[in-house]
Amino acid sequence: MRQTRIARNIWLGIENLLLHKLRSFLTMLGVVFGVGSVVAMLSVGEGASQEALAQIRKLGSNNIIVSSVKSVQEQAMSTQRTNMSIYGLTYEDYRRISESFANIRQAAPAKLMRKESRLRERSMELRVVGATPEWFRLVPREVVAGRVIVQTDQDTRSPVAVLTEFGARKLLATEGSVGQTLRIGGGEFEVIGIIKSESGQAGSIQVPDQEIDVYIPLEVARRYFGDISTKRTAGSFEREKVELHQIIVQVDDPKNAEAVAAGIERMLERFHNKKDYAISVPLALLKQAEATKRTFNIVLGSIAGISLLVGGIGIMNIMLASVTERTREIGIRRAIGAKRRQIIYQFLIETVVLSMIGGMIGLGLGVLIPLLITHFSGMATVVTLNGILLPLLISMAIGILFGLYPAMNAANVDPIVALRHE
Repeated sequence: MRQTRIARNIWLGIENLLLHKLRSFLTMLGVVFGVGSVVAMLSVGEGASQEALAQIRKLGSNNIIVSSVKSVQEQAMSTQRTNMSIYGLTYEDYRRISESFANIRQAAPAKLMRKESRLRERSMELRVVGATPEWFRLVPREVVAGRVIVQTDQDTRSPVAVLTEFGARKLLATEGSVGQTLRIGGGEFEVIGIIKSESGQAGSIQVPDQEIDVYIPLEVARRYFGDISTKRTAGSFEREKVELHQIIVQVDDPKNAEAVAAGIERMLERFHNKKDYAISVPLALLKQAEATKRTFNIVLGSIAGISLLVGGIGIMNIMLASVTERTREIGIRRAIGAKRRQIIYQFLIETVVLSMIGGMIGLGLGVLIPLLITHFSGMATVVTLNGILLPLLISMAIGILFGLYPAMNAANVDPIVALRHE
């Protein structure tokens, strides 16, 4: 019996709304755009956040990246066109870092330089990465063909090279990939493998690998290219001596990453007269990005919530006008025995139906907008279950909250006064 009464009240509320179709539709628009904007904004924010977090996770939550950078003094000297700049990490730094911390599982040094690479008539500039086998364990990438550098290549100083898929397509083209002889700088290298690579920026940290990389054993890079590089510009040249450009350190537990990073920094301060290094901790950046994501979602949700608030005020305004229009109807219902709570239920159901229908339409709009953004701009958007349920629940709550006052106002109408109302 109770369920039948509720269903009858809901149907009665829908009938009353249909008597003024245009007014009901215009009233719903505030909720439609409010819910749609909440869903769309949360989807865009979630997509951007997940993309940034995925980039950071690629660096490894238990990794520390130590990089060589030019100090302020070296940059000033470079502008004066001095003969040589000497800065950055050294092989001795790598040895100390590897041996001084019990929490370090392994470390991978790397030399980075740009060299012209050629395969017969095809050529392009590649970033040569002198690396050890540990590099491919700390920066794991899918092997497309062949293999990566192993310890034997390092020990025997074999002139071998591992290309990225991008470089292989550009240089090898229609040639067979593994086994080709590639000329890098002034040396010849045998291509032993092709790997996929990731590129881009993870917050303030550059992803260690790039699309234009070619990997050779570190000892071979030292023998073929040395530690001194020359950059020629218009009318001048600049020489730099950098032993190691990067050291990636893996700790045994992510909880120890920040403490080990602080220890490495203190150690480098003792042996470096100038600040010619930078230490990046992806875990710290990950925590910061997650905190930023929460703040971002709160801000976007608040902005979109204002739209829902405006929609709720519109509903309350229309329902108050509806109470005034239906004063005589309320009086008749009260005169034949309707209780106050039944009057409240009637008007409350109408506002909830109005807000829920608007919420459902807004939900469809909110899901469609992120799809269009992804299709036309390529920006990642993610529609989550929370991003759908939250606006829907808010629209229902708005229907109850903003419908309660008009419903109470209707229930408090004096039946005698209402019957005389024209």
